Amino acid sequence: MGAHQSSPMEVCLKAAVGGNGDLVAFPSKVLYQLQDVKPYNMDVAVHPVAVTYPKTADQVSEIVKCATATAGYTVQPRGGGHSYANYALGGGDTSTIVVDLKNFVGFSMDTNSWEATIGGGTRLEAVTKNLLANGNRAMAHGTCPDVGIGGHATMGGLGPTSRMWGSAMDHVLEYEVVLANSSIVKASATKYPEVFWAMKGAGASFGIVTNFRVRTQPAPGEMVEYSYTFSGTPYTKHAQRFKDWQTLISNPDLSRKFASQVVITAVGMIISGTFFGTKAEFDALNMTSVFPDNSKADVIVFNNFLGAVAHWAEDVFLNLGALSASFYSKNLAFTKSDLIPATTIDAFFKYLDTVDKGTLIWFAIFDLEGGAINDIAPSATAYGHRDALFYLQTYGVGITGVTSKIRNFITGMNDVINSGFPGKTLGAYAGYVDPALPNPQQRYFGSNLPELERLKKVLDPKDIFHNPQSIRPAK
Repeated sequence: MGAHQSSPMEVCLKAAVGGNGDLVAFPSKVLYQLQDVKPYNMDVAVHPVAVTYPKTADQVSEIVKCATATAGYTVQPRGGGHSYANYALGGGDTSTIVVDLKNFVGFSMDTNSWEATIGGGTRLEAVTKNLLANGNRAMAHGTCPDVGIGGHATMGGLGPTSRMWGSAMDHVLEYEVVLANSSIVKASATKYPEVFWAMKGAGASFGIVTNFRVRTQPAPGEMVEYSYTFSGTPYTKHAQRFKDWQTLISNPDLSRKFASQVVITAVGMIISGTFFGTKAEFDALNMTSVFPDNSKADVIVFNNFLGAVAHWAEDVFLNLGALSASFYSKNLAFTKSDLIPATTIDAFFKYLDTVDKGTLIWFAIFDLEGGAINDIAPSATAYGHRDALFYLQTYGVGITGVTSKIRNFITGMNDVINSGFPGKTLGAYAGYVDPALPNPQQRYFGSNLPELERLKKVLDPKDIFHNPQSIRPAK
C-alpha cells in the first residue's frame, strides 16, 4: 500500500494546530475509533472526519476557518464527551470536525471578587477540587465527576445545589468563545450580549467555549445525605410513596436546601438526596413520617463539601456518566402546573409490573429542580425550561446493543406519562438528548426557539456548529 495522501482539509487542520501531528487525528490513523473518536453511546455509530486537540483559542479559531473555507464541513466541541447521542462527534453526521478541549484545563481564582476562570475542557471533578482548594468555594453542577463543564454550563448544568444557587450556566459571568466567523470574543451581559444569551442553553449551536468566568459560592458546611429504600416488586406497591414524594416537592414552601430524586430500577425504588443544612434542621423535616414502610433508611452527615460530592459520584444510579455502553434514553419536563395525575402514576407503576423490558439494566429517575433555577425569567437565557419543577429521565442499557424491545420499553414509560396530559406536549431537556424526539428544538427550547433561530442566522448562517438537533438558521 502506498502512503496516505493528505486531503486539502487534512493539510488545513494540521496547519491550524501549528503542524503538530499529535494535535490532530484522521480516520486513516490506526485505532482512530478507539483512541480518538471514543464514542460514549456505543449504539450510535459516528465517523467524524477529524478529531483535533488544539491548545489555544487561536488554534480553535484556525480549525473553524478550515471548516468554513470548504462547503460541507461542520464543527462540534467535545468537553467530557457525554452526549447521549454522541453529538460531540457529529451524532452520525460524517462531515464533523471534532474540537476536543482536553488541553483547556486552566484555572485561576480572583480572591477579591471570588470569580474563577475555568478552562472549557475541565471535568466536574477538577472543577470541584480547584474551587475548594482556592478559598473553599463551590458552584452548582451535576453529580458525574467525568462530565465536562463545556457542555454542562452551556446547556444548563443541573445538580443538587441548583435549588439554592441556580444551574451551572447561571454562575457564568463571561464566556470566551470562538464564533463561526472564527473571531474570539468575550461575551457577557454587557459585551456581545446576544452571544451570551444564546450560549446560556444552546452553546453547541453557536460557538466553542475556551474559558468560563464564573461567580462562586462559599462551600456548604454541614450536609445530610438521606435515602429511603423500597425494595422489590410489584412496583404498584410503591406508587403511593411516589405520590407522597410529588406532594412533598410541589410544596412552594419547601426549603431550597432540600435536593431530592426518585430512582426506580429492577430491584425497587429509592428516594434520596441531600439536605444542605444541619442534622437538626433535617430531623425537623420528619422525613420518616413522610416515607414510612421503607425497607431501609440511611442518613449520613458530612461536614465537608468534598465528602458529599464524592458520595454523589459513588451512587451508581445517579452517576450515569460512568456508562459507556449501548443505551437509549428519553426525558420529560414537569412544571408546578404539570404534576402527574394520581391515576397516571398508578398506570406508570402498573406498566413497570407488566411490560417486557428486554434488559435488567434500566433506570427511571425523577430529579427535583425548581428553586433558584425558576427565579430567572424564561426569556432571560436560551435555556428552555425555567419553570421546570422536576424531570423524568428513563434509560435502558443493552449489553450487545439496544434492541427494539428495550427501545419500546423506554418509549412506553414516556407514553404512559404523556397519556396523563391530553392535548399537551411536555418539554425535554437538551442535556439529556433524545435522538428520536419529534420536533426536538421546540421541545428543548420552547418559546425561546424563534429568537435562537434568528441569532443563528446572524451568528452562524452557514450552520457550521451543527449536530442533528442543533438550532437551524431562520429562513
